[in-house]
Amino acid sequence: MIFRLLPVLMLVLTSFSLPTDCAAEKPVVNFGIALRYQPIKMYERFQPLMDYLSSETPYRFELKISRDYNESLRLLAEGKTDIASLGGGAAMESMILYGAKPVVKPLNSEGNPTCRCVIVVLKRSRIYSLRDLKGKRIALGYYHSTTGNLLSRALLARKGVTKATLVNLPNHEAVIRAVLKGEFEAGAVSDTALDQLIHYGLRVIARSESISSAPLVARKGVDPVIVKSIIDALLKLEYSNPVHRKMMEGWDAEFKYGFTTASNADYSNLMRLYQTKSFGCGVGCHQ
Repeated sequence: MIFRLLPVLMLVLTSFSLPTDCAAEKPVVNFGIALRYQPIKMYERFQPLMDYLSSETPYRFELKISRDYNESLRLLAEGKTDIASLGGGAAMESMILYGAKPVVKPLNSEGNPTCRCVIVVLKRSRIYSLRDLKGKRIALGYYHSTTGNLLSRALLARKGVTKATLVNLPNHEAVIRAVLKGEFEAGAVSDTALDQLIHYGLRVIARSESISSAPLVARKGVDPVIVKSIIDALLKLEYSNPVHRKMMEGWDAEFKYGFTTASNADYSNLMRLYQTKSFGCGVGCHQ
């Protein structure tokens, strides 16, 4: 039922959120993103970014929410979206398979363009290290997720957590809910919203190494003028600027600290992981 209502919800919310200078004659740029939260929450967190880009560029940005990462990837490959926030794994797939290019990468709360996987448990849990997870049930993110799946599996394997039940869930929010409900003893999520995790009553027991944060990617063949306008607009944002900080405070935690430039070279090691590790599609589909 929720997906039947999603197109109507998108139309209604978009009609009320466009700024006055986004006239209909402005060329449209479609911004793709997978459904990470409930639809209304998606618009609350990501539509303000569309409004900002629409006001700072010669284009009108429309948010195109897909049901999952696979659909977001397909729409980008088919040219139905121009720019996309796919998450780390799907972004790597778009670059490897479809020639997409990284545009910018988001900064974290420390001002660095990096992210990590964190393994979390309930605060009251008696689990204090990865060694305590042997034989336990661990919730992972979507199999396309870098922090939720690729890095978490690598971290667990490196620490010898081989006798645990690992289950992939649709997204980070689903992982958090499952751990809070007691369905899993632990979960793997991105550290992007670490302050939210602590607020929810979760405790971090392990962290992976840092990697470059998941980039916004442009589809192959998109007009370079559009790409440059996006880069210029997003690089203007400075979290240290009180005006910018206030404007971004309601944005999704992944984007609220600003952006920096991104290139293919930033992700060469990560793409190699996806092409070689069995749990990162090293079975050959990305060769």
